[in-house]
Amino acid sequence: MDLNAKPKAVAATALERVLNRPSREEAEAAVRTLIAWAGDDPTREGLLDTPRRVVDAYREFFGGYDEDAAAILQTTFSEVGGYDDIVLVRDIPFHSHCEHHMVPFVGKAHIAYLPHDGVVGLSKLARVTDVFAKRLQTQENLTAQIIEAINEAINPRGAAVMLEAEHMCMSMRGIRKHGASTVTHRFTGVFAEDRQEQDRFFALIRAGR
Repeated sequence: MDLNAKPKAVAATALERVLNRPSREEAEAAVRTLIAWAGDDPTREGLLDTPRRVVDAYREFFGGYDEDAAAILQTTFSEVGGYDDIVLVRDIPFHSHCEHHMVPFVGKAHIAYLPHDGVVGLSKLARVTDVFAKRLQTQENLTAQIIEAINEAINPRGAAVMLEAEHMCMSMRGIRKHGASTVTHRFTGVFAEDRQEQDRFFALIRAGR
């Protein structure tokens, strides 16, 4: 089996995205089309600069396509005084966009791992969350991508990720249930095998509330 197959495929996909990305002018024209489709006049004074602003905002909202989670996690620290217990960063705020309706979902991530060969800077876990959140997503896929990146980068004895979020596609449209929260979680290694470790993860999250 070619162990390098997956990274090469990912790199090719990223390159294809860059090569196929429309120009800024094309993106702004698309915004003007949507404004007109919504029923307004894209040439009126208040909307003249809107296409530029929307394209700028989209570049920020979806900046995760231009970032590499593996690069963020590549620096680890082994001098931790023999510490090998749970490392947990809870209540990491994030915002993403639903790939089905392209409207936001907003919430918090809780990330834990049991060190094996070393630890990463705590801010790196927040940055990795942002890398994947700043893409078109489902919450389920976002949960999986975060934990897979951690496993590949630092090879922990176990990892746990839990996301809690409110989806605007439920709050602003469709069923319109404001305040409904969606929870997803994923466990690997020791966390997947040992229910006591799962319970400890949940207890540590609750302890901060």
